[in-house]
Amino acid sequence: MNDQSGVSIPNARTRRAIFAPHWGAILALIAIGVVYALLPQKVNGGPAWLLLTIEGVILLPLLISILTEHRLSLTTRRIGSLVLLGVVTLAMSVAVVHLIFTLKHDLNGATLLYTGLLLYACNTLVFSLWYWAVDGGGADERLLSEHRSFDFLFPQQMGGFDAVWIPGYFDYLYVAFTGATAFSPTDTMPLTHRAKFLMMAEAFLALLLISFVVSRAINII
Repeated sequence: MNDQSGVSIPNARTRRAIFAPHWGAILALIAIGVVYALLPQKVNGGPAWLLLTIEGVILLPLLISILTEHRLSLTTRRIGSLVLLGVVTLAMSVAVVHLIFTLKHDLNGATLLYTGLLLYACNTLVFSLWYWAVDGGGADERLLSEHRSFDFLFPQQMGGFDAVWIPGYFDYLYVAFTGATAFSPTDTMPLTHRAKFLMMAEAFLALLLISFVVSRAINII
């Protein structure tokens, strides 16, 4: 769209892509760092503040790009997001492995329940971010054009219910929560191999935590 002087004016959808902040995802990343810091030291395997520090280093340029006019390119944002997701996923996976190896040692029942719940919450948050980041090429791609999300089929997208509806972070958090709770899709269906793989990985980790941690803690108590 052009004005009378011939200068190109971005349409409403483009403006949304440029200025829409990803606060939900940013808060979820911070929450993951806080949860990791609250884990017992024998489970997180290092300084409690380490993951939060790494997140801060990677998130700072993104926050600056959101709050100022010095915008990062979409490619840079996506690469940074995927790197950060890889870091938090690795940290969570290591914590789960450490917890399993400490089950027979000096963690009491209450501590096991506490740790298991923290890791369960971390698992839900991590995979909600993965769903949010990969569906349809990412949040920026879903907003920039008529490009539709295609990794997941939400109820709002069925039967032409809402042709312009775009899922936000909370929608993916809901998908992650129901997937970790029911160990299967509920009202939102995975359509691609990567979406199905992510849902399988989340359900596996959730089942692992429940079967190993909660059952062991109940036996101890």
